[in-house]
Amino acid sequence: MRRREFAGLGLLAIGLARPALAQGERFPARPIRWVLPYAPGGPSDAFSRAVGRGVTERLGQPVIVDSRPGAGGVLGLEAVAKAPPDGYTVGVGGTGSLAGALSLMPQMPYDPLKDFAPLTMMAAVPEILAINARVPARTVAELVALAKSKPGGLSFGSGGNGTGPHLAGELLRLRTGIDMVHVPYRGAAPATTDLVAGQIQMMIGEAPALLPFIQSGDLRALAVTTGARLPALPDVPTLAEAGVRDLELENWYCVLAPAAVPADRLNLLRGAITDTLKDAEVQRIFASQGASAAPSTPEALMSRIRQEISRWAEVSRAAGTQAN
Repeated sequence: MRRREFAGLGLLAIGLARPALAQGERFPARPIRWVLPYAPGGPSDAFSRAVGRGVTERLGQPVIVDSRPGAGGVLGLEAVAKAPPDGYTVGVGGTGSLAGALSLMPQMPYDPLKDFAPLTMMAAVPEILAINARVPARTVAELVALAKSKPGGLSFGSGGNGTGPHLAGELLRLRTGIDMVHVPYRGAAPATTDLVAGQIQMMIGEAPALLPFIQSGDLRALAVTTGARLPALPDVPTLAEAGVRDLELENWYCVLAPAAVPADRLNLLRGAITDTLKDAEVQRIFASQGASAAPSTPEALMSRIRQEISRWAEVSRAAGTQAN
């Protein structure tokens, strides 16, 4: 009996030692998964890879970008929310996946305010109202007149239901009284491809994705959604200058970890990411995409998420927005 008791105590001691070893292990001791909930090739992909390289250098472990597009970013963030809270999984959130989708999906697979540990804002991205070059409109006023002459005859694309471009399009519809058909895609890249091909007629999309095609003449920029004109498009007016009021916005991306990751690991991750975002070469990469690196405190990020949830819930109610 005593031998069995001693054996049992030995096994118990080994079992108790394992969690202690896990808690005391050097972090990170293996690659970090960076979940990108959008299709490869879009602006958030370029931002993620630039930041991932910097974090790799600072932490000494590879950052692996794992693209999981679908449902406007919700599928990818669901994977983050349900990942083990050990610091080895982080993910990119944005306007749609953290705010807009709440108004469109009756049963969200996560709570944006409870299921994540906010790390930092990553990027602020201006948006452009662009149309296929074959659409017979040269100004926003002409586009509105064209849309009103054929209700439901024009379509606008986005990277998915509830994403920033979708919400911006719904807000344009609300502010101008036009009737357009929303066509959701699995990311900005395929939506832009169809816009260039003429499968859809317009999109309020991110500057990095649209600028090359505007410069080539395949697309025509009618307005920007920012409060001031973009340096890359000095002759293109803001929407306010074009006569559309109360439609000033920008798309944004942030970095999140699962809730309950230990504070010391969160601090290490946050420090590596924010230091990378302050790096001059990374800022140059962001600027070349028409965006700006935007590191923040976790508190400022959480405040931004709350504000966006409130804003887009109000817009969705007023516009009668539905997933399609």
